[in-house]
Amino acid sequence: MPRGLVRYQQTGDFHFLTFSCYQRKPYLHNASAREVFEASLEQTRIRYRFVVAGYVLMPEHVHMLVSEPRNGELMRAIQALKISVARRLTERPFWQKRYYDFNVHSSAKVSEKLNYMHNNPVKRGLVADPEDWPWSSCRHYQTGERSTIEIESFWTAAKRGYELPKGFEVRRTND
Repeated sequence: MPRGLVRYQQTGDFHFLTFSCYQRKPYLHNASAREVFEASLEQTRIRYRFVVAGYVLMPEHVHMLVSEPRNGELMRAIQALKISVARRLTERPFWQKRYYDFNVHSSAKVSEKLNYMHNNPVKRGLVADPEDWPWSSCRHYQTGERSTIEIESFWTAAKRGYELPKGFEVRRTND
């Protein structure tokens, strides 16, 4: 592990993750590359048994809000995800080596990170409204719409007939 890089994993926290394509090149600029990422994320989520609370795919980077895996370590799950995507797409190298990891300790921080992710395409001028960007969990939170990736939210909890754990109340704020 590089010097000065400290990760607080196996704490039971959610993790806000960011990782980038190699040299921030827009390798995720087209729909087919994004679909490959979404399929790989869902396969990785199932294999490592972690919760995806939110995500957004940008042309050159990814943000995700995830739980710690029940099978294995978070860093191994992210490594598996990145390898899966890189093997299915042609650009070499595909990813920067590291990723940013921020532990999320409260429901307020969960909401903050989800709003940040969902508004990222708007801030970049890719869409006018967060709901218009199809490669994020925003529409799921607005409408309950299902996508390739199972998002853990009040919608999915309600469909299963249970409530989300206390402290996981996610509300959208208008920024």
